Amino acid sequence: MPKAKEPVSMLTVRNLSKSYGASKVVDGVSFDIHKGECFGLLGPNGAGKTTTIEMIEQITKPDSGEILFKNNQPDQDFPEYLGVQFQETALPPYLTVTECLETFQNLYKRSLPLDEVINLCQLSDFKYQQHNKISGGQRQRLLLAIALCNDPELLLLDEPTTGLDPQSRRHLWEVIKKIKQNGKSILLTTHYMEEAGELCDQIAIMDRGQIIASGSPRELLEKNFNAVSISLSGMEPNMDVFESLTTKEEIFFRSGLAFIHTNDINQVLKKLIESGTSLEGLRIRESNIEDLFLKLTGKVMRT
Repeated sequence: MPKAKEPVSMLTVRNLSKSYGASKVVDGVSFDIHKGECFGLLGPNGAGKTTTIEMIEQITKPDSGEILFKNNQPDQDFPEYLGVQFQETALPPYLTVTECLETFQNLYKRSLPLDEVINLCQLSDFKYQQHNKISGGQRQRLLLAIALCNDPELLLLDEPTTGLDPQSRRHLWEVIKKIKQNGKSILLTTHYMEEAGELCDQIAIMDRGQIIASGSPRELLEKNFNAVSISLSGMEPNMDVFESLTTKEEIFFRSGLAFIHTNDINQVLKKLIESGTSLEGLRIRESNIEDLFLKLTGKVMRT
């Protein structure tokens, strides 16, 4: 049987480090992003995500470590193959959506046909409007279209849906999925755990400058959790009921809620009932990436 081909590494990051004074912001970070893959970089504020992206973009010079693009050192042409959607981008005033795209296309040696970018990012209905008169969700799609102007092979999306309402966020997710289907490789940072689960093939969780866990969302959940999560309101760590549960359960507390991760739901419910615990407001669900993030970092991911 022929040996399976190794996936093509579009971006290789090895032992990347950056300090500012005595503060080590990025500390030995390593990961790979393969062709056609969406890679999620997750972490609380101050974890080092933005600095990592700035080093990949060549905005910030690393103190040590290596960044490779398709197994080679990035050269002067690297920006031609890179698309970046920043959290905030100042656009030239008074330009229409179409004029913004044309302006950015002219900065590159190569570009996608304008109509293709407009259709992909669903800009047709407002392409002749001034960019400062469109909605927040439309603006984010415009910024994504600008990042795609040069037909990049690697796309860096830095919290692209922050501040959007749920409908606009999901609308942008569909656009990102289409981009991935077209063979683009994506590095995504996000504060939304549902977003990471929806879009990412692989994730890495950063905390205090280091990657503390990486893998596919499913692999990480199976490794770190039992089958389901039970949540109860009005619970505190010192309540007697928790002493009756076995060591097979993992229990976390947050904002008056207790989260019990278990693979024996019947036994846990029996113990709760026997202890006289009110089951009002009880919820049962599969463990998710937010549970994983809380367990590994001890922090709630905030927007």
